[in-house]
This record gives sequence, C-alpha cells and structure tokens, in this order.
Amino acid sequence: MNFANLSTSTILLGSIAAAASLVYFPYLVVAITRFQVGFDISAPRAAFDKMPDYGKRATWAHQNSWEAFILYSAAALMAYSTHQESATVVNCAISFTAARLFYSIFYIINFPIGRSLMFGVGSVAIFTLMSMSITSTMN
Repeated sequence: MNFANLSTSTILLGSIAAAASLVYFPYLVVAITRFQVGFDISAPRAAFDKMPDYGKRATWAHQNSWEAFILYSAAALMAYSTHQESATVVNCAISFTAARLFYSIFYIINFPIGRSLMFGVGSVAIFTLMSMSITSTMN
C-alpha cells in the first residue's frame, strides 16, 4: 500500500482506528471456540475452561490487545497533538499496527518467540512516539 499520498496525521488517526479493530481480531477466534464448546449465554465465562488451548490463547491475545491499544492510542494522540511530521512517526504507526496483527496470530498459533518479537516492536513504536512528542515540547 502506498502511504506517500497520506498525511502523517491521517496515518496516525488511521492507525488508531486499525489498532481498535485489531483488538477484536483474536476475539473472532474466541467466539468460534465458544460456540464449538457449547456457549451458555447465562454463564459466558464458563466456556473458557472447555476451550481448546488455541481458544484460550486467543482470549489472552484479546485481553493483551486492549492493554496495548490504550498505550498506543495515547502515544499516537501525543504525536498527533504535538504535530509530529516525519518518516519515523509514519513508520512507528505502520509498524505498531502490523506488529499487533502478527502478535495475535503468533499468540493463537502458539509461536512464543514471534509473539515476543512483535510485542517488542509494538513497545518500541509506542516508546518512540511518546519520546518524540515529549522531546518536541521541550524546545
């Protein structure tokens, strides 16, 4: 995809929307496994113990996605509000979004080293955006 025609602001805001969507990506697997094990609407959490391991990992990926989304949203909004305009900001936004997609996939298929690497990429993107935003306000 060619991001050259999009402004940095558009990419930042779009990446927040994409990250919000990615919170629910692993939950699709959770929903499927819930129905496979016999989902009881009166006791929705009871299905967790019956889930296959990949369904449990999908639940954990979904929960972790919320945690990462909160931090990333803050970082992206910091960059947006301090008018960060650079290739580094764009790369962080795209890298975070891609890393979170692969994080969930690697978590569900039980590829721990890949999951850990994607967590690291996402964390570096968050830290970089926050650092750039704070540093820019010190000048």
